[in-house]
Amino acid sequence: MVEKLYIKGGTPLKGEVSIGGAKNSVLKLIAAALLVKGVTKIYNVPQLTDVDIMLQVIEQLGAKIDYNKEEKSVVIDATTLTSVTATYELVSKMRASFVVLGALFSRCKEAKVAMPGGCAIGERRVDFHIKGLEALGAKIKIENGYVIAKANKITGAEIYLDIPSVGATENIMLAAVLAEGSTRIQNAAQEPEIVDLANFLNTMGADVNGAGTSEIIINGVKQNQLHPIEYTTIPDRIEAGTYMTAIIATRGKGIIKNVYPAHLTFYTDKLLKMGANIKLLDPTSIEVSCKNRLNSINFITQPYPGFPTDLQSMAMVLLTTSNGVGIITESLYENRFMQVPDLNRMGADIHQDRNHAIIKGVKKLSGTTLTASDLRAGAALVVAAMMADGDSVVEKIHHIDRGYENFENKLRLLGGKIERRNEDSQPNLTEGTHNESYL
Repeated sequence: MVEKLYIKGGTPLKGEVSIGGAKNSVLKLIAAALLVKGVTKIYNVPQLTDVDIMLQVIEQLGAKIDYNKEEKSVVIDATTLTSVTATYELVSKMRASFVVLGALFSRCKEAKVAMPGGCAIGERRVDFHIKGLEALGAKIKIENGYVIAKANKITGAEIYLDIPSVGATENIMLAAVLAEGSTRIQNAAQEPEIVDLANFLNTMGADVNGAGTSEIIINGVKQNQLHPIEYTTIPDRIEAGTYMTAIIATRGKGIIKNVYPAHLTFYTDKLLKMGANIKLLDPTSIEVSCKNRLNSINFITQPYPGFPTDLQSMAMVLLTTSNGVGIITESLYENRFMQVPDLNRMGADIHQDRNHAIIKGVKKLSGTTLTASDLRAGAALVVAAMMADGDSVVEKIHHIDRGYENFENKLRLLGGKIERRNEDSQPNLTEGTHNESYL
């Protein structure tokens, strides 16, 4: 069944929305559960297709899974693993599943994981992952599209990353947990999701220090020092940034709950400079609002704590109707402006020059038929449709389902006129009031 989102734009979003668990964290926690010969329970697990795929990957390895979607928890029994092979059929569906390489190698001293292949937003090489494991003592072969890693002994090492790759940092962290001696990762990624993974590992008995800085030290422990745990995933900062954008873009006012404001400092600062209003209500709640037209500023995507590439498309949506001209420089991925053609079809004035996008603010956007090309671009088009005049249809929404839990339902809680339909159904978006369901 082909599903689409039908949106009637022009309604200011108002109300409250609660943020779910971080997709980019929980996927790695699931992989890390493979290290423990026992039962691990993870809370605040969002209902996402990416989570479903990662659970299938570790189930294929022999872990037993109990995913309670109502409770938003998953129980993982990795007491016995029956395979060290993560197949292409699953890994190819989601690049993040490649992180099982480090966990399998650490526990079994052997792993066979499919190369993840291409990615819509650009090349994501795995050579940093491989070099890191080789430094720890792995003998690596690449055969028939699989990375095969084996070692008689895993030994701590000094590892320098040419770029602060999140995936490589995570794979090396996992691989080094059971190594003999200490491992030092220099120029490590500093994202909050890295800190969450380190906290998870330390809670189960690992010895990881420095997460959140450019240098992470992992002191190896014995297998019997690791123990089952219960753990709660951090909130999703990108989801929070998305709803902040949607409320501001529609000139509404809303409260975002279950958020760690410190994880969004760079985006919050940019929004304030553009003219939005943001107020901290308590340690995990913020109020955002916007009454007037925003002012254009420039954005440059950078590794954390810089401006996140995952919110670049959201920033672009805001710039389309802001005063003046704004420039976005995408410094991390070569194909991350895939939302530009559709935004221009809505009436935006965007000129792309390689990794620069020059956005001249227009008075308004107009609704039309849109196509989600990837996760973040797709979500940005939904936000653009919410702020536009008239009706829009967003196609290929399976991309959005990878990373946003109940996206249209949460937007409806804020008073948005949006519904999901299969292509044979007719939408009903003509009536409704704040917080009313349009299904």
